[in-house]
Amino acid sequence: MTKVQVGNAAPAFALSGMNGKQYSLGEALKKGPVLAAFFKIHCPVCQFTFPFLERLYETYGGDKIAIWGISQDDAADTKEFCEEYGVKFTTLIDGDGYPVSNQYALTNVPTVLLIGSDGKVTASCVGFSKPDLEKMAAELARASGKPAQPLFRPGEVVPDYKPG
Repeated sequence: MTKVQVGNAAPAFALSGMNGKQYSLGEALKKGPVLAAFFKIHCPVCQFTFPFLERLYETYGGDKIAIWGISQDDAADTKEFCEEYGVKFTTLIDGDGYPVSNQYALTNVPTVLLIGSDGKVTASCVGFSKPDLEKMAAELARASGKPAQPLFRPGEVVPDYKPG
């Protein structure tokens, strides 16, 4: 859960990325929406969810859309996680004491928030929620100007929900 609900403004933040660059939510929102996915590397639901987030990135990522993983682990462990689960989108490190996770009052991971260009949360997902991720995919398609693609593949066995 989080205190930042759909319709509320997302608190501003800036974090360092795995590539050493600084990333600011405010700067990213000038280009378009940001999908922010908070996670821990040993969380089985995070491990299950992140390949689907990578699909969103591969389908809709680009100049108009930012997809960020926000890790609650150190850079070395996060790098291993990204390699193991095929994560190529930008990954940020929340750092000692999890300042951004605490600013958002997170209690569970994964927590995925889609933040619109106006800075307000337009969709959220705590744990894995197939319907919530499909809603985010549709919103990302609209924002990117790319045709909507199914997030889940035919024949893929995907539960509707996994608690985080």
